[in-house]
Amino acid sequence: GPVAETFRVIQGAMTEEYVRNTQGVFQFELSGDGGGTWYIDLKTKGGSAGFGKPPVAADVVMSMSSADFVKMFTGKLKPFMAIMPGNSSIKSDMILTLSLEK
Repeated sequence: GPVAETFRVIQGAMTEEYVRNTQGVFQFELSGDGGGTWYIDLKTKGGSAGFGKPPVAADVVMSMSSADFVKMFTGKLKPFMAIMPGNSSIKSDMILTLSLEK
């Protein structure tokens, strides 16, 4: 589905430099089609992304619909808009969250 496809693209786009510069672990609690717990680990060497809980504790946990998640990563919804009140619930470091835009 679109969520799994988005994570495949994210995984493919990871670079050592990006992991080194970001140093954050993002966990997504997605509702709707293809939902569940997914993660992007930009802290552990090499980085990783996929379904399930991250291998280390998440720095940022975002809850949103899977549709909004896909929009966010296809550039239709800026991360800042996705985390505005009412669109999702987020427990995080704001600076780290905005680094996802890169």
